Amino acid sequence: MKDIPLNERIIFALDVDSHDLARDWVMRLESHVKFYKVGLQLFLADWFHTIDWIVDRGHKVMVDLKFFDIPETVSLAVKALSKKRVTFATVHGNKPILEAAVSAKNGIKILAVTVLTSFGPEDMFWEFGQEVDVEQLVLVRARRALNLGCDGVISSGLEARSIRQELGESFLIVTPGIRPWHNVSDQEEDDQKRVTTALDAVRNGADYIVVGRPISTANDPIAVVESMQKEIIQAIQ
Repeated sequence: MKDIPLNERIIFALDVDSHDLARDWVMRLESHVKFYKVGLQLFLADWFHTIDWIVDRGHKVMVDLKFFDIPETVSLAVKALSKKRVTFATVHGNKPILEAAVSAKNGIKILAVTVLTSFGPEDMFWEFGQEVDVEQLVLVRARRALNLGCDGVISSGLEARSIRQELGESFLIVTPGIRPWHNVSDQEEDDQKRVTTALDAVRNGADYIVVGRPISTANDPIAVVESMQKEIIQAIQ
C-alpha cells in the first residue's frame, strides 16, 4: 500500500459555481481534507483563481477536465496546466490523445478515464450497439493507458480489484462514485451507477477516493469525512 497521508486519500469534489462557495468548503474541511477536485463547473466559473488559492494554502488539486480533443490541443492544454502546480489532471481519449497528454505533463500526474461511473450496462449497449462487459473494457483501457505512460486511471471501485490483479501496484487508481453504507444500494435520483463504499473501493485497490455529494449534502460533513477515513484505515490495515 502506497504511503499516502490519510488526509489526502479523500479528494473532495468542489462541484460549486463560484470561488466563494469553493473557498467556504475548503475552509470548512481543511482540518481533515487536503486534496480537492476542480471540475468543469467551477473551472468555467472561476478559471484558475480557486486552483491557485487552494495550492497557496498548501493543499493539492486534481483538475478534472477530462481532456478530449485533437492531440496537439491536448498537449498544449496539459502544458498550460503544468504551470499551475496541480497534482492530477484527467484525460479521456484514445492512444494519440493519451500520448499527447503524457508528452506534456511536466510533473503533473496524468490519470486516464476508463469508463465513467455514470455508465451502466444499458449505456454501454447504447454506445456500442451490443452488450459490453464493463469490467473487461475498463481493464483494456487501463492497460493501454499505463503502457502509454499515464500515471494512473480513474476507475469505479467495482473494477479496481481486477485492475490491481492484472496490472500490479505501480500506478494510481482514483475512484469516484463513493457512497456511505446506507446509500450504496439506493440509486434513486443518482447519476452514479457503479458505486461502492470507501471501504470496498480501497480494499479493492483504490489509492484515492473522490467524494462530493455524500459530504456536501450531509448535516455534519466532517462526521462523514471521519467515517470514511475510518473505513480507509480499516481497508489498508
